[in-house]
Amino acid sequence: MPRNILILGASYGSLLGTKLLMAGHNVTLVCRQKTADLINREGTEVRIKLRDEPEHRAIRSRDLPGTLDALPPEDVEVSRYDLVVLAMQEPQYNDHTIRVLMIKIAEARLPCLSLINMPPLPYLKRIPALAEMDLEDAYTNAGVWDRFEPGLVSLCSPDPQAYRPPGEGANVLHVGLPTNFKAAPFEDETHNQLLRELEADIDAVRLDGQDVPVKLKVFDSLFVPLAKWSMLLTGNYRCITLQEPQSIRDAVHSDLERSRAIYEHVDAIAQRLGADLKDQVPFAKYAKAAESLLNPSSAARAVASGAPYIERVDVLVNLISQQLGTPNPEIDQTVRTVDRRLGERVVAGGFGTD
Repeated sequence: MPRNILILGASYGSLLGTKLLMAGHNVTLVCRQKTADLINREGTEVRIKLRDEPEHRAIRSRDLPGTLDALPPEDVEVSRYDLVVLAMQEPQYNDHTIRVLMIKIAEARLPCLSLINMPPLPYLKRIPALAEMDLEDAYTNAGVWDRFEPGLVSLCSPDPQAYRPPGEGANVLHVGLPTNFKAAPFEDETHNQLLRELEADIDAVRLDGQDVPVKLKVFDSLFVPLAKWSMLLTGNYRCITLQEPQSIRDAVHSDLERSRAIYEHVDAIAQRLGADLKDQVPFAKYAKAAESLLNPSSAARAVASGAPYIERVDVLVNLISQQLGTPNPEIDQTVRTVDRRLGERVVAGGFGTD
């Protein structure tokens, strides 16, 4: 049975959206009116490399069995949907029209799967060690999450790397690293059955008889997405420097032992919260993957381009580390560097919704 999936964010969200369309489900992308008009007119295009093929394939929504439409936030009728995917950067949820839509989603009690690095506060409330911690300062506007029931919010680690190619339309996405989305469970088993149904449908998709990478993997552990924190603190946020941004490879490999110490410290935090070793990614595996990450992280590129706000997982992990009584000077320094660079920005207003 085709499911109706609402995805907030038409850029990164179009990757999971395309996989759902290939599986025969129906997707609505929430974005700016201009982008919505483009998508409704031309559809989306996701470029992805299949195993053993030298070139990327262009997968166009108009060629797929599922139905795609795009809407601005104010035009969304939430009663149509079975699942909401949150695929915008955390600061974008402070946009007025998005805040209004989020209230409607919360009141409709729809299950929400977050596809962003910054975990929604309701998801963190599901972790007993974090439930009473003061973490609001890590968020652009923590009040966005006040109406959401924790059991209805889960987190999916956005491990695939993708970007809008320069000079291309807002309906085009290029997948650089086709890894999997790894989802933690919901509280209600009915919602988990929905996730596993989507997982199986996506896994069954073939293109010209070939398997298509970037799967949805659903885990029983609430802590699987926390494995991303070690990567973000070791690589992504350390791409931000007081000068020009550096690549993830350079951030990790310029001093491998320092990187290992940061990575293992954040891993230890996740374990203090309840994560099992099998939930996490060994440093050696991450360091190997980082050798091919030759560009600065999206956070570093955003800061370099003048963004006044970015997701602050560095602040979140720092707050947790301090409240656990295990502060770390390297993470402190990362937070100060990012704070200083963002402090140089002139706030021009507007968060966008793509």
